[in-house]
Amino acid sequence: MNESPFVDDDLDDPWIIDESDLYDPEVDAFFADPDSVAPTSGDDAITAAMNDLAMVTVRQRMLIAEQYRAIDSILRDAEADPESWVGPDPTIDPGWTDPRERSAAAVRRERREFAVRAAAADIAVRLRMSESVVRSRAERAAILRDRMPRLWASFLGGAVCEQNAVTAAQLAASLPDDGETWDAFDQRVWESAGSLTPPKFRVRARAARERVHPESIEERHRRAAEDRRVWLTPDLDGMATLSVFAPAVKAEEAMRSVDAIARHLAAQEGEGRTLAQLCADAVLDLVAYGETESTPAAFRAVSVAVTIPALTLLGESDEPSSLDGYGPIDLETARRLAGEASSWVRVLTHPVSGTVLDVDRKTYRVPADLRRRLGVTHPTCVFPGCFRPARECDIDHRVDWQHGGPTSAENLAPVCESHHRLKHGSLWTLERDSDAGTMRWVSPSGHEADADPPPF
Repeated sequence: MNESPFVDDDLDDPWIIDESDLYDPEVDAFFADPDSVAPTSGDDAITAAMNDLAMVTVRQRMLIAEQYRAIDSILRDAEADPESWVGPDPTIDPGWTDPRERSAAAVRRERREFAVRAAAADIAVRLRMSESVVRSRAERAAILRDRMPRLWASFLGGAVCEQNAVTAAQLAASLPDDGETWDAFDQRVWESAGSLTPPKFRVRARAARERVHPESIEERHRRAAEDRRVWLTPDLDGMATLSVFAPAVKAEEAMRSVDAIARHLAAQEGEGRTLAQLCADAVLDLVAYGETESTPAAFRAVSVAVTIPALTLLGESDEPSSLDGYGPIDLETARRLAGEASSWVRVLTHPVSGTVLDVDRKTYRVPADLRRRLGVTHPTCVFPGCFRPARECDIDHRVDWQHGGPTSAENLAPVCESHHRLKHGSLWTLERDSDAGTMRWVSPSGHEADADPPPF
């Protein structure tokens, strides 16, 4: 690669990049005719294998970068021309009036928003990706293209791995809207993005961001602290990860306190838990119960929904039970939760098909029968790939009520607020096969996808 790949003589845009400097001719020759490329060390099989691997890696990086570019392009086109995604623009009719009394500008802005959302959902369903991943890849591509043209060209050329490109985009997105700052950051990191491993590049890039950022760290910290939050990530084997994003000083103080509690408990006679286990137990006990010893019964008065396979209930199978909102749990935990909860819902499922055999109706303070049935047959939003729990979803009329759609199990399904709005604000449609009892979504581009099956 040349020391400076920028061609700025007699060009209107000084950041036009000569991409020929980013491609290795051996890579193209290899993929055109792999047998024509001789190993660099004669017949050394190891050298040949390593060369092949390097070429495959470069091509893989180029394809990933091209996916980022293509996603961004589709979403930008949807925003520029929304009609294919949300239908004709009603505001161009001279006699148009909005029943919600919105201005034409507001309606057009909403149409562009829904067009982008509809396109992102279409891509997500086709590629079996989450919509958030689709949107984030488009955003990162746009950031790299607009703020870091050097690194963007290297990414497209296969010289930069996806992890380093993502790191650069995340850090560039946190910089203020200033072309000089973006350029300074791009200059400092684009070469190291192609030569450092992801952990080392992240350290280098964070240092570069600090050097080019025009704002003080005090001001940035004050603003960042407003985004503090807690979230839960389900893991395997009945476990989960509880994460906290908070100011570093408070997080460090909390960690020191937890460590001190754990070490105090470890010194007690008869304590057999490891320090790591004690730290985890201390955090959970403090947050859930305000203490680290016994658990007050009042904190356990909660309503729990447990799904138990029929053969497991009969003692003929060890198939795990399922905790509503989480997933598989061991039977002992299921029994304990059921025993400690003030109310619980038992759901029996078929051992082969997974279909619901029975829903316990003798429960205390439970939802109405119809909503409970829908929550059992469709425990999450019925849009493909969406995992929003049914209890947090809207109950949507597949055929709108105002168009004669009945309020019945056959015409109702849990749809999260986002996909509910998408269904009504774009050309996405939900169809149902009355004979098979299955549902199918059809995208504005004509792609069809079945609703995900229940995870029983």
